[in-house]
Amino acid sequence: MAMGLDARCIEGVFSRAFAAEFNTRLVGGADEPLYQPPTSGAPAEIYYCRDYARSALHEVAHWCVAGSRRRRFSDYGYWYTADGRDTQQQAAFFCVEAKPQALESFFCAAAGIAFAPSLDNLSLEISAAMLEQFQNQLRREQARFNNHGLPFRAARFAQALRKARA
Repeated sequence: MAMGLDARCIEGVFSRAFAAEFNTRLVGGADEPLYQPPTSGAPAEIYYCRDYARSALHEVAHWCVAGSRRRRFSDYGYWYTADGRDTQQQAAFFCVEAKPQALESFFCAAAGIAFAPSLDNLSLEISAAMLEQFQNQLRREQARFNNHGLPFRAARFAQALRKARA
């Protein structure tokens, strides 16, 4: 199998697919991911961690989930608690992560990159039952996308990633 796309290539794919129409850039090198909405003089920016291709794909998945109203707010107007969440916070995290991680799994396949669910919390011992519940949510979202198709922006991005690998 051919090697997967690297982060810089993914940035280029994103730019060609969305920069003009959506006034949005994908930017690597950040210590933490962040979405910044456009300002009068600058495009929206999706920051991903360092040069990690998986981080780029994950942050694009969040952008694809966010509707036009959410894309007017920093980090789409959602809360985020970094590593160190307690069990309740982790359960809430899993609820909002199933859909974007399902999209990320399709992006990974298109980009030739192995996908694994992200728990994004190294300091909490996550119970097997909680992990299984998240994996089941993730599988339901993946099945829904398989059965009904990806949303427009996600489908466009996955297609552009596949084309870049060809």
